[in-house]
Amino acid sequence: MSTKYRFRECYRIELREKDHRPPHVHLTGAGVDVMIALQPVSIMQGTAPAPVLREALTWVRQHQRTLLEDWYLWHP
Repeated sequence: MSTKYRFRECYRIELREKDHRPPHVHLTGAGVDVMIALQPVSIMQGTAPAPVLREALTWVRQHQRTLLEDWYLWHP
């Protein structure tokens, strides 16, 4: 597992090395586990407080290219 972003002192966005398709990241922390698809950036599964989701989705959109590059390095 690789933490790509930490915010609000308890949340993080993770890219997991051994994970299933489609390409996605996990938003975790404070009892939250949300899967965020990378193409297109969208919520696949789970819920979180709206402000947390907004911040996470904004960050993922801004770093989508790098996240996808990392995903395909680990999941050829």
